[in-house]
Amino acid sequence: MEELIIHLLPEVFGEGERVLVKAGELSAVAFRYDSGVCGLRLQNERGHIILLPFQGQQIWDAVFGGRTLTMRSMFTEPRPTQVYLETYGGFLLHCGVTAMGVPSAEDTHPLHGELPNAPYQRAWLAIGEDERGVYMALSGEYQHTVAFQTNYIARPEVRLYAGSTRMPISITIENLKRTEMELMYLAHVNFRPVDGGRLVYSAPCTPEHVRVRSSIPSHIRPPAGYAGFLQELAGHPERHNVLSPGLAFDPEVVFFIDYLADEAGWAHSMQVHPDGSADFISHRPEQLDHGIRWISRTPDQDALGIVLPATAEPEGYHAEKAKGNVRTLPGGTSVRFDMEAGYLTPEEARDMEVKIKRILAC
Repeated sequence: MEELIIHLLPEVFGEGERVLVKAGELSAVAFRYDSGVCGLRLQNERGHIILLPFQGQQIWDAVFGGRTLTMRSMFTEPRPTQVYLETYGGFLLHCGVTAMGVPSAEDTHPLHGELPNAPYQRAWLAIGEDERGVYMALSGEYQHTVAFQTNYIARPEVRLYAGSTRMPISITIENLKRTEMELMYLAHVNFRPVDGGRLVYSAPCTPEHVRVRSSIPSHIRPPAGYAGFLQELAGHPERHNVLSPGLAFDPEVVFFIDYLADEAGWAHSMQVHPDGSADFISHRPEQLDHGIRWISRTPDQDALGIVLPATAEPEGYHAEKAKGNVRTLPGGTSVRFDMEAGYLTPEEARDMEVKIKRILAC
């Protein structure tokens, strides 16, 4: 089946819902939030995802297995702004590219760079079929050009297959300059934590391989006892592997994790729910060699970044430059990052746990 491309325009997204296309049990519906942000719902018989075609190409929400996978936040809908914390609550935000992470005092870049809410100049819906079946996908292009500095195109894609609860996610960064550019990237994937959830992942859970960030970003205000909690986790990172309500992930805790991959090059992470089902994310450490875990459980937001695959730690441009973590992309070339995220049934979660144990045993 040759891939069909439907180019999207903002004026297609009106106040009511508009079915753009149906293909068997797959459908694509365009709508506009009360805030004015365009939304695209891709749906199959097992759930749906809502994407923002012209604002960061975020996955704003994901619902599978009868539950919302997305973090709980203070935002009931996305807002039309490029300011990161003024519309924060999506399932997936692409972060980077000229910088990423929390800016330090010597940094000038915005929190997590220009990509999270970037205004995409082009967006399209793709319908096709491959060895995994029939799919619908959102893709598009954001060109970021600053005279004498940078000129690149970001081209993400999110696919939803018929009958599937797994979302292949990718982003390609193309350097349009003739000279090299610096590059940082992080996929901020925000699941909803559940009390009693077990974190199972393909990394040795030791202080050497699951390291706790001790620095405190300027935008958070830690309570008394927070430093002691970080110190406890630094020596015993396994204590966070079950999400007990008593663990003080307020306002947040960040881990740096060294992942191992399976024979196909994929690393795997899950939150296994008490009913045996799981949320999962898989990534390729050969592409994204830094695994960041972010947990924030407060009265106003509840979020679990099981892993945020990245090219660097999220300490801001200058700190990561000093560590040697800022990559370069030669002129006229491109790089692609791949991951997959979604929902697993209890049987699929058991199979994934067996696979993870096999990786760790090697």
